[in-house]
Amino acid sequence: MAFCDRDGRLGDSEPRIAAHSCYGFAPMSDFHSQLAGVVNSFVAQVSALAREAAIQTLGNALRGSASVLAERPARATAQPRIAAAAPARRALPKGAKRPAEELADLQATLLEYIKAHPGQRVEQIKQALGASTKDLALPIRKLIAGGAVRSEGAKRATAYFAGKGKKA
Repeated sequence: MAFCDRDGRLGDSEPRIAAHSCYGFAPMSDFHSQLAGVVNSFVAQVSALAREAAIQTLGNALRGSASVLAERPARATAQPRIAAAAPARRALPKGAKRPAEELADLQATLLEYIKAHPGQRVEQIKQALGASTKDLALPIRKLIAGGAVRSEGAKRATAYFAGKGKKA
């Protein structure tokens, strides 16, 4: 096998890559610059395509948010929220009791909701009233104790119905 030597002559010595033209091959510096040009061109094309795709995706997200929502099937809302649902809870110190009027208001709202929507679980009630389960626990217990509300089932499957007693 023949290789170019340092002087560009053909020889049988150890292989060397010539830094100049040997039998019609471009010198190595030209090869590197050509290769760098091809690589840079490729990188520029890929970057331009990625930038275009990102801009298109962002444009679709901003411009088509209404169309994306229109494509989704509409979720059926179980129950509309009651206007004066649960009163906004004040930040109380840990362990402090809620004021009696706040509990009474929440009980009245809860009783009104249960009468209008019998058989719902606390998860559905809290979602409709915009209150937490923790906030509803005491008013529900008081309504059950007073006979204004009765419950059927156990734990998470407990459903609440209007009772025959008076409001607690």
